Parts: sequence; C-alpha cells; structure tokens
Amino acid sequence: MNIPTRLEDFEVGYNIPAAIGMDEADIQTPCLILDLDALEKNVKTMRDLCTRMGVRHRVHGKMHKSADIAHYQIDHGNAVGICCQKVSEAEAFARAGVKDILVSNQVRDPAKIDRLARLPKITSRTIVCVDDIDNVAELSAAALKHATNIDCLVEIDCGAGRCGVQPGQPVVDLAKAIIAADGLTFSGIQAYQGAAQHVHNFEERKTHYDKAISQVRDSIELLGAEGIECDIIGGAGTGSYYFEGNSGVFNEMQCGSYAFMDADYQRILDKDDKPISEFENSLFILTSVMSHSKADKAICDAGLKAQSVDSGLPVIFGRDDVEYIKCSDEHGVILDPDGILKINEKLKLIPGHCDPTCNVHDWYVGVRDGKVETLWPVTARGLAY
Repeated sequence: MNIPTRLEDFEVGYNIPAAIGMDEADIQTPCLILDLDALEKNVKTMRDLCTRMGVRHRVHGKMHKSADIAHYQIDHGNAVGICCQKVSEAEAFARAGVKDILVSNQVRDPAKIDRLARLPKITSRTIVCVDDIDNVAELSAAALKHATNIDCLVEIDCGAGRCGVQPGQPVVDLAKAIIAADGLTFSGIQAYQGAAQHVHNFEERKTHYDKAISQVRDSIELLGAEGIECDIIGGAGTGSYYFEGNSGVFNEMQCGSYAFMDADYQRILDKDDKPISEFENSLFILTSVMSHSKADKAICDAGLKAQSVDSGLPVIFGRDDVEYIKCSDEHGVILDPDGILKINEKLKLIPGHCDPTCNVHDWYVGVRDGKVETLWPVTARGLAY
C-alpha cells in the first residue's frame, strides 16, 4: 500500500478535506475548520493576560493534539512549553520538535514509564506528575537505565477527587522522596481542579478555587520551611485562570480550550453574570445539509462520529433561526421550522466539548477570508497510551 507522505499527494474528499487555496464553500464535510484570525487573536489575548498577571503559560496540548498549533502558541503566545495527558501524546509532540513537555498525569505502567524515560533524549525537558512514593522508585529506575533525567511535580488533590496526594505534609514527604531519588528532579507542584472549571456560576466557581489556592499556599509554606523550592506551581484552565493567575501563588497556567472555545465554556459566567468574552470561537465543525424530506427538519452530515456530545449538543454558529436538536452516528437533526435551509448548504457548528471532538478528526482546515490557507494534521489523534 502506498501511503502519501506529502500534502500535495493527498486526495481531497478521500484522505484530506480540502486543499490550500480552495474556496471555503468547497471544503468536504464534516470536518474541523479553524478561523485563523480568531485563533491568532485568542493566542495573543492569553499571552497578554499572562504577562499582566506575571505568570508563565504552559499550553494544554491535549485539547488540540496538534504540533503545528503548539508551535504557534510557543512562538506567538510566549508559551514556555506544553502539557499533555499521555506518554504517547508527549512522544508525538517531542518528535515534532516541542522541547518542554509536561505529562500532567501519573504514569505507572512499566512500558509507559520506560518510554517516558527515553523522552529526554529527544526533548529538552520531560516532566511528569507523581502522587505515590512507589512511583518515585519506578521512575528513578527507568531514568537510570536510560541515563536521562525526569522532572517531577507532586500532584495535590485540590478538590477534583481524582489523582493527587492530600495537601500539607504528604506533599513534603513525597517531594523529599523525589529529591533523594537518582535520575529525578523535584520541580514543584501540580494543582489542577478540573471539575470546577465548568461550574457556570462565578461565585460558586470562585469558592472552589479560593479553597484550592489556600491548600496550595499552605503546602508551599511547608516546603519552604524545609528549604524546598518550587520552580513550577502549575494548574488553572480556561474557566479559572483569573483566579490562579492573580493569586500570587501559582506561577504557571495550563489553559487549553481558550484557543478554540466550545459551547460549554461559553456558558461559563463572569462576575457580572455574563458569558466570558475575552476569547472567540475559532474552531467549528463544518457540516452540510444532506436531506430535507421533513418540512420542519433538515438533516446534516455531522453526527456522533464527527463530535463529542458529553458536554451537550453543538450550537449552530451565527444562527438563531435553526437549531441542532439531536444526532445519531452519521446524522445531525436540525430544527428548521420555516424550511429555509437548502440541500448542500453549509453550517458551522460550535462543538459542545472541543477536546474529544478534535480527537476524532485527522485534519484542521485553516480558513481566512473565505479561502483555505493551511492544513494541519491532528498530530496525536487517537494516541491514548
């Protein structure tokens, strides 16, 4: 089998949704498209916000899984590096030239630990989260085997109830174990409260983060009393960066969805009970109307296989006269009470949750002024190991 390796050898409509220079109207659907103007604005906005708050930004690559977008965020958004969740994701970014990578998760499988320990041979800095003293010995042995060094962050459970040690003395004990281990460097604390990112009410969301920030501050003070310093005090996301970023405690943000925005994040309210507005929608599922046999309903070609609906159905961008109301594997049902949609008419859907939606596509089609300007592969698409 001959597998094309150059963009010009791919066939539009078979293994690629568009070609550079093509009119937006001719893009094959369903596919992911990026409004490049909005993407660039979002990246610059977050860059400027982090500068004003006096914190670094380590962008979350698990959202887009694209080396091209990661490099853009580093080059134009002043990001210090990236986060991702899996070793295979980290490998994909490292092989594509990203130099500072945090696996913001635990790695316990021996084969995965071995692969993680080899990463420093191709990237400048490899960081991983730890929440179990036994994992320290596992990581140390692998680092020594490959003559590499792995940076480690002690992860605190600051409210999500998933991974992480309890704040306070357990943080100090684990940090000391890392410091004593060969081949490892203690680099700080990971404190990410994922669940509260999507609490819509501002004051309720703030309550979660006030508690988390207090727990992190207390843990840092205990570390300081032992003479242990933290290079990284990381966490935060698109729904909470203003809490951690202005806390005087955190020094590194890990925002991801801000670059694309999705329908669920646009339900998050600010202190004035208005949707957060500093970031624009830049990611869309482009879909086409394929049937209108029912007078009040149109059927489009973006169903479950083109998106994730765990955070709700997509929203049709720029339209209030039609509504995406349900979907099955290959079909999306659009309420069209006035019967205004036409066969082959294209619509832009704002996905409910961008991260898992991006993971089911192979390409991003970058569009500007109605023309296809670039195509970026979803570099780590499907890499979940």
